[in-house]
Amino acid sequence: MTQAAVTQSWLNPGAADAVAGNLDTTHEMSRQWQGFMTARLLLGFVLVTLQTALYVTGTSHSQTQIAISAAYLAGTLASKLFIQPRPLGQSFNRVWGALVGIDLLTFSALQLIQGGGASISTINYTPLFALPVLVASVLGSMRLALGTAAGITVLMLGVSIWSYLQSPTESAPYFVQPALSGVGYFAIAWLSNQLASRLTTEGLRARQSQLAANIQRQVNELVIESLPDGVLIVDERGCVHAANPAARQLLGSQQALHATVFDLKEEAGWLPLLRLTRLSMGTGKSHEEDVTIRHSHQGPQRVHVRTRLAAPQGSAGESLCVLFLQDQRELEARMRTEKLAGMGRLSTAVAHEIRNPLSAITQANALLEEDVNDPKLKRLTAMVSQNAKRLERIVNDILNVSRVQPYDTAYLIPALPLDNTIRRICSDWASQIGAQGRLSIHANDPTTDVRFDTEHLRRVLVNLLDNAHRHTQEFHDAIQVFASASDARHATIAIWSDAPPMDLSVERHLFEPFFSSDSRSSGLGLFICRELCERHDASIIYQRNIRIARGQPTEGNEFVVTLRRADAPDNAHTAELPITPWQSPLY
Repeated sequence: MTQAAVTQSWLNPGAADAVAGNLDTTHEMSRQWQGFMTARLLLGFVLVTLQTALYVTGTSHSQTQIAISAAYLAGTLASKLFIQPRPLGQSFNRVWGALVGIDLLTFSALQLIQGGGASISTINYTPLFALPVLVASVLGSMRLALGTAAGITVLMLGVSIWSYLQSPTESAPYFVQPALSGVGYFAIAWLSNQLASRLTTEGLRARQSQLAANIQRQVNELVIESLPDGVLIVDERGCVHAANPAARQLLGSQQALHATVFDLKEEAGWLPLLRLTRLSMGTGKSHEEDVTIRHSHQGPQRVHVRTRLAAPQGSAGESLCVLFLQDQRELEARMRTEKLAGMGRLSTAVAHEIRNPLSAITQANALLEEDVNDPKLKRLTAMVSQNAKRLERIVNDILNVSRVQPYDTAYLIPALPLDNTIRRICSDWASQIGAQGRLSIHANDPTTDVRFDTEHLRRVLVNLLDNAHRHTQEFHDAIQVFASASDARHATIAIWSDAPPMDLSVERHLFEPFFSSDSRSSGLGLFICRELCERHDASIIYQRNIRIARGQPTEGNEFVVTLRRADAPDNAHTAELPITPWQSPLY
């Protein structure tokens, strides 16, 4: 069956069954055709041999029978070689004449020359008429089979009438045998056609069931191969009969990666799996346990294992145990993700509850500050004001995470002029915090527009600039912003600072929420930047890069935001984001 037919079976089962039925019917009919052709060819060879032997031994002196048998052998050979397998149809046609008609004429001629059905003959050829009846019954319809039986009966009666006219005696011996033979041929035609139809139907159903089972098996194998969890099928001796790619990776051995069949006893690190398999088979129950796979050339692999027993098939079937393996690191990562999601929802709810009393505290502190003249009390109110503002920033960061919503389509994202927007946002930020001497902007492409919300881009850049400002000193060109079009689809914004390199433990969790190396930070700034970029079909990365600062090459930290240009094709995607030479990280 073709791949197209297999694919179609899941979308349109009726059409697939029709295709499978046509293919199976054609195959079955061709097999039956070849069987009958071989039988006819063998019969022709036997007739030629028999007639020749009778003539040589003097039992028969008719050369005509030899010629008829030879002609029949040649005709059957020609029909086998030159006629394609096809159904005989509902009525008499050329194919019927080439197969059944030749048989009828040949056997009738042999019987007529032999001397009729009632004479004492050396050979009676009437049983051979069963062959054309079977051919018509199996390869044709019921009508054609009964018509063939009727034709044979008429021929036999004609031969009997001819013999009776040649030697008129008692008529009963001449007509009883053709009548009984005719009834038998009608019975053969009806029974053969019924049996052939039933067998064809049952064979078709069996092949369709086998096809459905094969498709289901292929789908099951595909699903198991694609599972992220490992699956092992192990017998009671510890021999692994099948393993999906995830299981082979978790086993952590070159033999498991490449061997088709392997044994759990061959590696010391697999012995916990073998023990658990034997425990399940010994008790007849499923088990669940955390095991550690240890190999000498690598670190320990913690795996959560669940066992299920497969019932043996047949009396001599072998019991098998199915092991489901889950990487503990993935389970823990999933739990951390769920925990972070729960923390995020809880933090949003708490932030909403904190906002109102925080506003009241800030307002009360401002009123109190107006009536306070003591310098010591002034310092206290200043501390309250400073920490209230810090708490307000944390609350705003938490609420901003929940407020960020993606646009429905790319066409709703506004187009921004890249250079003018970058200069305006960076200049406003530098004026507010007094960092004009520390910041330099490099944007000289006024023709490039990008798809990004203005306020969201401001929040991304301000977060990155604040992060750079906290880790740099009061030097010229300590913070640099670069904006350019990287290719026809994308534009980049790079925020560079001459800050020292980050620790690897910090860099690994850089964009995770609530993670920060600064005790005064909420740990949401870079996380919000990444969320905003992803919602605008953009990306953000961190790297170490070299820039010219104060007249000399200086290595520093750099965050690169890659945005989609406004005139980019609709199928442009962040998976194809380019990395220009100056973006290559230096570690």
